[in-house]
Amino acid sequence: MVIPVHDVNPVRRTPVVTYALIAANVLVFLYMPGLADSVAGDSSLSQLCHLQAFLDHYAAVPQELIHHQMPRVVPTGEVGPGGAGCVVGPPTYDKSPVLSVFTAMFLHGGWLHLLGNMLFLLIFGNNVEDRMGHVRFILFYVVCGYAASYGFALLNDDSGDPLIGASGAIAGVLGAYLVLYPKARVWVLVPFLIFLPLRLPAWLVLGFWFVLQAVYSSGEGVSDAGTVAYAAHIVGFLAGMLLAWPLKAGTPPPPEPRGLLFGRKARPRHTW
Repeated sequence: MVIPVHDVNPVRRTPVVTYALIAANVLVFLYMPGLADSVAGDSSLSQLCHLQAFLDHYAAVPQELIHHQMPRVVPTGEVGPGGAGCVVGPPTYDKSPVLSVFTAMFLHGGWLHLLGNMLFLLIFGNNVEDRMGHVRFILFYVVCGYAASYGFALLNDDSGDPLIGASGAIAGVLGAYLVLYPKARVWVLVPFLIFLPLRLPAWLVLGFWFVLQAVYSSGEGVSDAGTVAYAAHIVGFLAGMLLAWPLKAGTPPPPEPRGLLFGRKARPRHTW
């Protein structure tokens, strides 16, 4: 997997929506019980019970989205007598499955999950927002997130596991970037004994990312295929491509590449 660090594609206006989404995701993560302290290795049973109750309330669940099968008992956040486990009981709240898709888009399962998503959003979201405008971009982001969640739920309609993360919406941003700026150059770190910095075209970076998601969704080459919603990434990516396609014709090209390209100096171009 290549790690993007910067794209050579300047914007014309400040991407306030992208920055606001990053800030919102970080703030919500810090509010989530237990997860903000997990970097220090603190994962007590009490924290896990609170987290389980929090996710059951605010995360999207495929069974609930497709069949509206709401559980009769849910975790209360309390620890059982003697630390035997988490207490369950009738829910004390009314949960909207449709609204849970939106709230789940701001929840993350750990620091790496959060930082990885925010890195991709920061690098690729600013240009997509610049092309779409602030209002259309936030609508686009939410629509891609919903498409990804419901697409995954349709493929896993019997699953009762919570679905969380901004990955589906951000996958839509990546799909839009691929359509709008396929020739833009992206600086990436490639792990090969050490991290090698390379400047690659966006179509190669994002195309490789999409192929990996397709391979991983089949369960090949990865051990956590059951815990990562790779299918949601695929649906979100395709939704982003489809929604961005009408804007492709009027999108100005990225600046001409200069300097190092694939480790060699790019040849200057002459205009006649």
